[in-house]
Amino acid sequence: MKSDLIMNFSIDKENKTVNVKREFNASLSNVWSAWTEAEILDQWWAPAPFKSKTKSMEFKEGGRRMYAMVSPEGDERWSFFEYTSISPKTNFKHTSTFCDADANPIPNFGSSLWDITFSEKGELTVVDIAISRDNFAEIEQLIATGFKEGFTSALTGLEKILEAKK
Repeated sequence: MKSDLIMNFSIDKENKTVNVKREFNASLSNVWSAWTEAEILDQWWAPAPFKSKTKSMEFKEGGRRMYAMVSPEGDERWSFFEYTSISPKTNFKHTSTFCDADANPIPNFGSSLWDITFSEKGELTVVDIAISRDNFAEIEQLIATGFKEGFTSALTGLEKILEAKK
């Protein structure tokens, strides 16, 4: 299934930001739920063959999602989000930090700030994501982990989940 929905991925070196824009042929409320409910996030957040496993999640300002990406061999790579602002069905922001299973941040890797905006375009829902870091070297480090390929794969998984809800 080759989708004709827009998927843009760009790097803004000057502003130390990765920008991702993705259209989904789904309602705003379904797309919002897919980004804000642990049960749905776990179905798509990790790129195949990895699985996402949420340990805890409080989607509220000051709340946190603690989760692991689990490899087919059972290796767990932990991260947490800290939600800093939420405007229902419009935008939310969170930090994203790689950590160990006890939520201790991985040294020398810092956090990303995610700014995720949702909008309707006719029958489509558009998700605009800006992921910023403290410096461009950290953006390069993030890209070197295979982030673009992995996140593109995860968003394709989300598209399939949303299509199945139609």
